[in-house]
Amino acid sequence: MRWGIAAVAAVAAVTVLALAGCSNLGYYLQSAEGHMKILSAARPVPEWLSDPATPERIRKRLILTQRIRAYAVSELKLPDNASYHRYADLHRNAAIWNVVAAPAFSLTLKTWCFPVTGCVGYHGFYDENRANHDAQELRAQGYEVSVYPVPAYSTLGWSNWIGGDPLLNTFINYPEGELARLIFHELAHQVLYVRDDTTFNESFAVSVERIGGRMWLNTQASEQARKEYADYDGRRRQFKALQLATREKLKAIYDQTALSPAELASRKKAAMQEFREAYVKLRDSWGGDPARWRGYDRWVEQANNAAFGAQAAYDELVPGFEALFRREGGDWKRFYDAVKALAALPRAERRRRLEEMT
Repeated sequence: MRWGIAAVAAVAAVTVLALAGCSNLGYYLQSAEGHMKILSAARPVPEWLSDPATPERIRKRLILTQRIRAYAVSELKLPDNASYHRYADLHRNAAIWNVVAAPAFSLTLKTWCFPVTGCVGYHGFYDENRANHDAQELRAQGYEVSVYPVPAYSTLGWSNWIGGDPLLNTFINYPEGELARLIFHELAHQVLYVRDDTTFNESFAVSVERIGGRMWLNTQASEQARKEYADYDGRRRQFKALQLATREKLKAIYDQTALSPAELASRKKAAMQEFREAYVKLRDSWGGDPARWRGYDRWVEQANNAAFGAQAAYDELVPGFEALFRREGGDWKRFYDAVKALAALPRAERRRRLEEMT
């Protein structure tokens, strides 16, 4: 999930919950309805390609996605199914909006639990206004909250019988390398999903996208595409390094249990100020049109414990998974089997083994 898996729980469970009189029925209904609207908007890629009204840029991107999709099966041994053979224009800039929340002096995210998928550290909404309303309620409870757009999510293969997860306008124009990574990431969730362990699931999918993305760029992409992606990814890596350093600094502050709330607040404020000042220097080093960095600007402006906590889920265990891939000789099937073996272990044990591999 780069992204968001909660919709599959809603689709699978809404009928049962209705019969049970579940108090969260409204949330499940909006998830089920929102997901079905996305599926109903999707048309097979060949239909888009044969439609004279399809813009030429979209036509070229759709052809590229089918090359990426075939590569995912032949080289990365990812599932060969209905997903990503259809396309939908949602006429909005996100598939869903995720809400994450954390206490004032912790990076540990609040969790929500769902049938089928278990507990996750986010609440997903198909309507931005509903997401913002949910965020306001959480703020009233004392949480720091972040609301962010999600370009794609996985239904873990549950929707393949009705067309599969579709390609969307929310990511179709990504740089080639990032487009490939996103497709690889979401398909990785169909290989394996562990209940109640977001960090394991996301770190696994990120490791697949990183390794697979490098392979695609090195063997399938043009020199121009490689350069475009190198520039894009170079900035992202620099920003993520700054995020990580700040996250570690905040964690060290919050771990000092002897400090009073006032002292914690003062040190937290100083760390956040250092983060923002360091970002300005980093952004200035990139040069170019300042408008290009608005996404980064927005993240930094709204950064809080929830935002930093959400980021941790995507990269914390990635080095361990990448080491495991090397240990398995770069063989994708052996790698997936090894990951499934780890998934069968208790949560603390699989985490310990991954950390020991780095």
